[in-house]
Parts: sequence; C-alpha cells; structure tokens
Amino acid sequence: MTAIDPGVDIGHVHLKVSDIDRALAFYVGVLGFEEQARIGDQAAFVSAGGYHHHIGLNTWESKGGSPPLPGTTGLYHVAIRYPTRPALAKAVKNVLDAGIRIGGSDHGVSEAVYLSDPDGNGIELYCDRPEDEWPRTPDGSQVAMYSRPLDLEDLLAEVES
Repeated sequence: MTAIDPGVDIGHVHLKVSDIDRALAFYVGVLGFEEQARIGDQAAFVSAGGYHHHIGLNTWESKGGSPPLPGTTGLYHVAIRYPTRPALAKAVKNVLDAGIRIGGSDHGVSEAVYLSDPDGNGIELYCDRPEDEWPRTPDGSQVAMYSRPLDLEDLLAEVES
C-alpha cells in the first residue's frame, strides 16, 4: 500500500443548492463566511480569511431542486473546523440565534455540532482538542474516538460578551 503524502488536505467543497441567495443568507449571514466571487444565480464562492473559496455553492444541476431523500447515497456532511473553542462557541451561538436546530457530540478528539443548511446538506462545526489530549487505545497505536453528549452549556460559556 502506498501512503498518502502527509501534507495533503481537503481544499474546498462544492455543494449543489436550489437557490444561491438563500444559500448565501446561510453561509454568509449565519456562519459568517465571506463571498469571494459570484456567477449570477448559478454559483457563488465563499471563504474564511480571503481565500479564493472554501465552499462553492452552485445551482448547475439543482436550481429549484429538493434535498436528497433519506436512504440515498451522497455527502453525509461537510466539516468546518474552527481554530479555537471560543471561535466554535461563537459560531454555534450565531446558529442558535438564527433559530437553527442543532445536535452535538464530544468525540474525545473534538467537540462537534451538527446541523443542516437550507438545502438539507449536513454541516458539522467542530474544534479539535490538542493532539496530546486525544484518547488512545491501551497500546497507544490508534485514536480511540467516541460519541458522547456535548456539554453545550459549557461550550457556549466560551462566547466572549
């Protein structure tokens, strides 16, 4: 087996949406991404920090379409990693303030909040714990992730007033 280069990462994701303006209201208005480019009502590109795009939103095959049906294959969720726990807490507060329903899990390696965008695309907002705090198998050879309830109240206490 050939190992993947350790410098590889995921650069961006393109999501099929039914309405560009509605998608931008969520990704820019709620999550706080910045619009970098737009092609009319066909596509928009958003990012954090001025990068050309982290998320592409397009209607090329989905304008006016419906969310994917349960029981079908496709993207489970897009995971958006925040650099700090306070940054994640602020994002989660914005989501809750927008009236969006969430779920959450503590995975040992990270804390994660789950929601859907207006087109039913799964979104995970998360923050990694420091690697030296990750749970490990008894022999230390693997990460021992788990799913436990997220202490949302404790996370939200990180939001600076």
